[in-house]
Amino acid sequence: MVIDIRPLVIPVPGFLLFSCIIMYLCYSFCMNIFELVTKNRSYRRFQQSEPVSMQQLRNLVDLARLSPSAGNLQPLKFILSNDPRRNEAIFSCLTWESYIKDSPGPNEGKRPAAYIVTLGDTSITKDFGCNHGIAAQSILLGATEMGFGGCMIANIQRGRLATLLGIPERYQILLAIALGKPKEQVVITDVKDGDIKYWRDTGQVHYVPKRTLDEIILDL
Repeated sequence: MVIDIRPLVIPVPGFLLFSCIIMYLCYSFCMNIFELVTKNRSYRRFQQSEPVSMQQLRNLVDLARLSPSAGNLQPLKFILSNDPRRNEAIFSCLTWESYIKDSPGPNEGKRPAAYIVTLGDTSITKDFGCNHGIAAQSILLGATEMGFGGCMIANIQRGRLATLLGIPERYQILLAIALGKPKEQVVITDVKDGDIKYWRDTGQVHYVPKRTLDEIILDL
């Protein structure tokens, strides 16, 4: 017996079909959270000539603004920079890849195209806890989704940077986040013999040891 299914076929308006296709494509191309976190590495070499716009920096800070804050105090403030001269001033106050002996950091042409300097407003609180870590991770995940990469840097000549940028005393410098289009390969490896120091091979591939999942989950 042949069943005529034509009466069961529901016509779909063209605009609805188009919307469904767009949603499917967006879902297909967007990274899931595991991919996003895995791709979000600490990059220290960038395509310096590839710009990061001020609007993109503002969008990244907006992610930090929307992130959790202890006690909802929201004590963080941010300085944005994508100007080459200002970038150079910030770069000169940072220490890069301290585990690699005698490394001067990235050479000209491979330096960050932008920075977000994270400050704590001491007029709101003197204890910033993990607020800036939460904000920085949100910023870097957003940067990764945009096709950029970055690195949180806390080894900063704070007094000198405050002078160069004219930062008032009420603001405590917490982090500098370097940003740009990555120009290096970063590979995750397992920790061997307890050595957690990252390293580079002769091809300048950057290796980052990570403890195994079984090591960090306690069976208690």
